[in-house]
Amino acid sequence: MTGAGLRAALLPRPLPTPVLAYAIRHLGAVAGVEVTASHNPPRDNGYKVYLGDGSQIVPPADAEIAAEIAAIRSLDDVPRPDNGWEVLDDSVLDAYLARTDAVLSAGSPRTARTVYTAMHGVGKDVLLAAFARAGFPEPVLVAEQAEPDPEFPTVAFPNPEEPGAMDLAFAKARETDPDLVIANDPDADRCAVAVRDGERWRMLRGDEVGALLAAHLVSRGARGTFAESIVSSSLLGRIAEKAGLPYEETLTGFKWIARVDGLRYGYEEALGYCVDPEGVRDKDGITAALLVTELASELKERGRTLLDLLDDLAVEHGLHATDQLSVRVEDLTVIARAMERLRERPPTELAGLAITRAEDLSKGTDRLPPTDGLRYTLDGARVVVRPSGTEPKLKCYLEVVVPVGSADGLPAAHARAAELLAAVKRDLSAAAGI
Repeated sequence: MTGAGLRAALLPRPLPTPVLAYAIRHLGAVAGVEVTASHNPPRDNGYKVYLGDGSQIVPPADAEIAAEIAAIRSLDDVPRPDNGWEVLDDSVLDAYLARTDAVLSAGSPRTARTVYTAMHGVGKDVLLAAFARAGFPEPVLVAEQAEPDPEFPTVAFPNPEEPGAMDLAFAKARETDPDLVIANDPDADRCAVAVRDGERWRMLRGDEVGALLAAHLVSRGARGTFAESIVSSSLLGRIAEKAGLPYEETLTGFKWIARVDGLRYGYEEALGYCVDPEGVRDKDGITAALLVTELASELKERGRTLLDLLDDLAVEHGLHATDQLSVRVEDLTVIARAMERLRERPPTELAGLAITRAEDLSKGTDRLPPTDGLRYTLDGARVVVRPSGTEPKLKCYLEVVVPVGSADGLPAAHARAAELLAAVKRDLSAAAGI
């Protein structure tokens, strides 16, 4: 950067991605780069690029950057001075932490107790500082995963959604009996939440947390647009409509969600939540953790839990149950063949439900630019199929909506939803040949 004649500044040490996204606008920078493996395995590496508005790049900037890289014949041709950049002090982190005050309501309860894992990443110190500033009880740490370690030694994949990734956190929860378990992914822009469900601890799905945070913001009188990606639960639209708030769907990724006009809250099912878009125009696992702990505290004061609130939402709007069929591959042509097969021989029904609308998203829609994906609308269900943008995976996002009517009908609704999701997953797998 300095060799190109730019003024370059480094954050003082490894810090969460949302701190960088905040710092770009705070400092008036024209761009920001975060080097991160995010929630991917140790062998992976990569970087996120933001422009001066503090949100991730979208086309055509990505292609323009790639073209500049491709034009370089040798690294020896790139001017690289030995100095000339600056290392920032902690004032930028202090400003970010001060901004987290905007997330919580003045005078709200701060009583919920948490177990926290940083998943071998950089979230611990910033989250602990934010929780202390807010006046929450100090989180109990999962010591084995508390410090940064690029080898991610205790997990196969440092992603809270992956099987086994939360085992150590659940073990600590069984020891200490907290109200919540909270996990960040290694760069701390995602936030996972787990709750006690009977005798076991259960990870909430990203869609469940997304709905809970939306309901909490509505109860606080939030105004502005609620937004989500097309692969996330349609429950957010129901909540926004009932509250009289604008609602938007975008393509997958916070690079799109963050660009929604008048955004007040945005989320994506992959554990990403933007609860303070004026501070961070991206998903932020630190402020999301603060907000969900505030909600748990308010419910705790009334003798209730996050699961009770989810039940309330199901009774009010119908049970919106989601699942995912995700296939990790070594050979990327497997994904291409599956997408080609679905385009050439699209299914006409899944789980006995007729497909009422089939959309090839590569052609775009009246509200969405083109992307490699397929969307099926069924009577009481929805399916989106797309290649992952960050991993060698084919990802299929499933949702079924089952009317409830009253709390007495919840057990039957959950059973019906589980049955439908399993059948949709089975039939879609057969149709895609995966």
